[in-house]
Amino acid sequence: MNKLISRITVGFAGLASLLIFTWPLFIKASEQNETLLAQTVFIVLMPLVLVLILIEVATGDISSKQLALLGVLIALNAVIRLLGAGTAGIETAFFLIILGAFVFGSGFGFVLGACSILVSALLTGGIGPWLPFQMMGAALVGLGAGLIPRSSRSWLQKLFLIGYAVLASFVYGGLMTMWNWPYLAGTGTQLSYVAGDPITANLSRFFQYELVTGGLVWDLGRAFTTSALILLTGTALIATLKRAATRAGVGREL
Repeated sequence: MNKLISRITVGFAGLASLLIFTWPLFIKASEQNETLLAQTVFIVLMPLVLVLILIEVATGDISSKQLALLGVLIALNAVIRLLGAGTAGIETAFFLIILGAFVFGSGFGFVLGACSILVSALLTGGIGPWLPFQMMGAALVGLGAGLIPRSSRSWLQKLFLIGYAVLASFVYGGLMTMWNWPYLAGTGTQLSYVAGDPITANLSRFFQYELVTGGLVWDLGRAFTTSALILLTGTALIATLKRAATRAGVGREL
């Protein structure tokens, strides 16, 4: 029963997060102020989603060791992110989120992703309207990483992890562009968001906007950095995290 509640909670959080990012495809706002109001409503929902995940963790018989482990990984990843923080497409935080979620599960990865970005932003002063979306994007990366299939063959397992890292890097970049695309692209151009248009039409304009602005090239840097770090550190870190999971009594079936 606890596993079912956990899966429902994490699934709801993931769905809500996707809706937060993709609001331009579903909200027919004819005026700028209506669009801003809709965006504000979704931003308010984000901390509520995070609270749901924290409640799920808190009611799952989490010990002090487990909470301490989560705190250590959050602090460590926040510091690691200072080495890149997305500069020129370099992102150093995703690899630990992916590996941590792979070992400990989707709920753990969701909280690790969101809180890592929050603590990193507090350390660097990188606080702005983009921060809640960065938190939710990283949380989704962690959520998905918890679903990566396992394999007894180390090379195949690493291939799964790297493949997911590439996919997550491009999805994250696309979602981060989509939420503010209506504002950055302006109005009246071939790349502009058109309120009330069919989803397919707006998606077509969005992909063209990604190509023109070079968003895909930026995401390629993130994918390369994350994949390289997983390739170099994955085996050792997974082994270390598995030992920590065993001692803390938390994680997926290993």
